[in-house]
Amino acid sequence: MRIFVWLARALVFFALFAFALNNQQDASIHWFFGHSSRAPMVFIVLAAFGLGCAFGVFAMVPSWWQQRRVAARRRADEPELDSTQLQPVVTEVRVDHPPRDGL
Repeated sequence: MRIFVWLARALVFFALFAFALNNQQDASIHWFFGHSSRAPMVFIVLAAFGLGCAFGVFAMVPSWWQQRRVAARRRADEPELDSTQLQPVVTEVRVDHPPRDGL
């Protein structure tokens, strides 16, 4: 199974590598106030992908911090239990009808 995973990874890598080799022509980016710059298209796409990933991570940081604070607060508020205080949970399954579709 591991060899199939590595073969799939190699296939994706070589497909992306071939995509990058086929898109080496220059492309221009027109900025504000008449400024423009030229770079190979693959670098422009890579930079846009990297900036998008970074923006997504930085946008999630406040939510992550808030969740960490809430979890730490809950952890501090709950009493610690030892094994003598834990009660087993018994659930009884009651079926009023026969199973459908062989399940």
